Amino acid sequence: MRIKKLLIFLIILFLIVFGSSISYATSDAPNIASEAAILIDSSSKKILYSKSSDVRMYPASTTKILTAILTLENCNLSDVVSVPYEAISSIPSGYTTAALQAGEQLTIEQLLQILLVHSANDAANVLAYHISGSIDAFSDLMNNKVAELGLVNTHFTNPSGIHNENHYSSAYDLAILMKYCMQNTTFRKFAGLKYCIIPATNKSEERVFNTTNELLIDNNNNVASNYYYKYAIAGKTGYTTAAKNCLVSVSNKDNLELICVVLGADMYPNNLSAKFIDTKSLFDYGYNNYVIKKLRDKNAIATQVEILNGTEQTHNLDALIAEDIDVLISQDNLDAEFSPEIKIDENLLAPIAKGKIIGKITYNIDGIEYSSDLIASHSVEKSSALTLIVQILLIILILFFLYKLLFDTDSRKKSHRKKRY
Repeated sequence: MRIKKLLIFLIILFLIVFGSSISYATSDAPNIASEAAILIDSSSKKILYSKSSDVRMYPASTTKILTAILTLENCNLSDVVSVPYEAISSIPSGYTTAALQAGEQLTIEQLLQILLVHSANDAANVLAYHISGSIDAFSDLMNNKVAELGLVNTHFTNPSGIHNENHYSSAYDLAILMKYCMQNTTFRKFAGLKYCIIPATNKSEERVFNTTNELLIDNNNNVASNYYYKYAIAGKTGYTTAAKNCLVSVSNKDNLELICVVLGADMYPNNLSAKFIDTKSLFDYGYNNYVIKKLRDKNAIATQVEILNGTEQTHNLDALIAEDIDVLISQDNLDAEFSPEIKIDENLLAPIAKGKIIGKITYNIDGIEYSSDLIASHSVEKSSALTLIVQILLIILILFFLYKLLFDTDSRKKSHRKKRY
């Protein structure tokens, strides 16, 4: 009997300890091999799947997404950079490079493409030297951006992801960083390139680099090693011995954009890459269980408002929804009804111009708020009749107070005279 109770206790303890590291919306969540992973909706940042997503891990070359966005925020694509010797001489052997040469001249655009497509560590260093003058100074810039984005489990010591004990991030932080990067249209374009062509420079012939992200490479072969994912639109791979395989990727299907991060991925049997297989499994999980639904259309009437000092023809005002309200919901809740919270600005008075913001509508679904401004459907003119009434009432009030003041003064004088007699 004691043995049975002990077994039950151990099973419960196992479920509490190991089960808490994975969260998901339905029972169909995949069993992945990667040590840490996360899947989020890019729009709302809602977590759809999580496994050890706040654990600090080595990010390897996924670091380069931050280097890329900082470059885009601090440089012009047409700027020409001359490769400094210091930038290419400090890269340890075994790390990927584009064989850039000291004194070689390339544009920022070319360096960014080499960085994100080929994952070249020398390109990362060249950009860091160009922007900040040194690796250490650029690392400070990186960590300032990390702090700005609120990434509490991230610290970078270099622009490329070369292994360092103090260079780490987490699956969650990298997902939030990728969301930020994807708001930049140039980043979206470069991170989704299948290859790039670098024209001849003063030091090299024309070069062609293919992407390291096999999710993006078209492949019709029906084999397990075909990692192509037709909804993938961007991504960045990474690998070091300590970090193992890493991948930060983005996909879009039917207007549902998902960001997936897998860290510490190894290999499945038959030498199959876990970073690609796990990512595809997580994307499929997301699209099988969630959908973007248009809850309210732009210009739909949310409510009606009466403007007290408006004219008879214009005082009844429709509050229109300023933008479409698209929400993320699970497939199980497709037919569910959701009630909004509507807030109209207090003390609304004419005149009000058509299109003026007069309030806000908000839906709270699974802890995520989806909202839109409410705008006036038409102009509301100020009522002249009402204005006249208000003015008359104001005059009456003023006369009343004047009379009261004079009456009180006269009463006090009479009282004073009586006292003297």
